[in-house]
Amino acid sequence: MSEPIRTFEDLECWKACRILRIFVARSLCKALPKDERYRLGDQLIRAARSTTANIAEGYGRFHYLDNAKFCSNARGSAWEVLDRVITPEDEGLAPSEITSEARAQVKKSVALLNGYIAYLRRAASTKPPLEGGSSPITSNK
Repeated sequence: MSEPIRTFEDLECWKACRILRIFVARSLCKALPKDERYRLGDQLIRAARSTTANIAEGYGRFHYLDNAKFCSNARGSAWEVLDRVITPEDEGLAPSEITSEARAQVKKSVALLNGYIAYLRRAASTKPPLEGGSSPITSNK
């Protein structure tokens, strides 16, 4: 049985988005030409940061459907990261090994977010409303 979820940091989707965010900041943006670090790099970092921030904010809402909405926003931000990854691929601004890794991390993050969103929507239709201050989930399913 999985460990209980005590904070958003325990969510597998948040962990995957955190890895994506760190990869974007430490690897992808640093691989860009200097002038693009301030243009495209800023957009990449903002989108990547939005993934983890939205998961955290949704977790704090203590309502399954509110949480699912913020996770949907996080998923949209992950797709935005992918769109920003396609730009340096198209324009030859970053090595293909780095953009390929970014694509794989986006794919993993989106898959985990899809699973968590599906769980939250099922939980909203089958479980009673949460009491204030209660964790939105008790196990990592």
